[in-house]
Amino acid sequence: MPEDIIHEITILSGKNRNGVPEGFDEIRIKPGDTISIVGPTGSGKSALINDIEIFANRDTVTGRKILINGAIPPEYFIRDPARKPVAMITQNTRCLCDLSVEDFLLMHTKSRGYQGQDLVDTTISLANQFTGEPIQRKVRMTQLSGGQTRSLMVADAILISNTPIILLDEVENAGIFKDRVIEALRRYHKALLFVTHDPLVSLLSDRRIVMQDGAVAKVLTPNGLEQSALKQMLAYDAAIARVREMIRAGELITKAVPA
Repeated sequence: MPEDIIHEITILSGKNRNGVPEGFDEIRIKPGDTISIVGPTGSGKSALINDIEIFANRDTVTGRKILINGAIPPEYFIRDPARKPVAMITQNTRCLCDLSVEDFLLMHTKSRGYQGQDLVDTTISLANQFTGEPIQRKVRMTQLSGGQTRSLMVADAILISNTPIILLDEVENAGIFKDRVIEALRRYHKALLFVTHDPLVSLLSDRRIVMQDGAVAKVLTPNGLEQSALKQMLAYDAAIARVREMIRAGELITKAVPA
């Protein structure tokens, strides 16, 4: 429905753990934006995306407020899972459903009012772009590895849930190709907020929100100033990926792998 179209998410500032106001007025996020959230362990990164996921309204410990299209989100965004415009995927994602991958996705498409096999096929194909070990449609969900599960959930969020806002909490350590995930989310025009400790993910983002002491310390917009560092990190990441695949294939690393 037209009134459900997300044009902009706004984060209104709250306070840090000592009650000191955060050093910003608002952060605006539009579909297609890619934002990494960085900072030391315990600095408040997960709390920030949790505020977005539940549409905080000065009712969380951070005191932040989340607006959709400049207004308080409608109640059905909060109460109706089928209409919620936010999907959050974490490292702790577990699937207790003992269906096959295909049946699980078919069940989800039907619950969303979609019909046909094509969407299921496209979702599995997209998920297999994110994981090194292909996902077989007849394998049970409970048999998937952590990386396969996260890859499938990301693809599901993009295509079946079709949420305009996707929150990823440190999933780059779960065996997925993070550069391909970011590329796909941009291609499908999703707003992505990525909690990460990975420097490559940070460099691939349009902006970085830096957290400290439970609050936003600063928001960085590099505007192309980090291109040289990004090229180096992409080369390092590709070299590490090659070594990883060689080790998985049972090969010995007897010489340096070119970056």
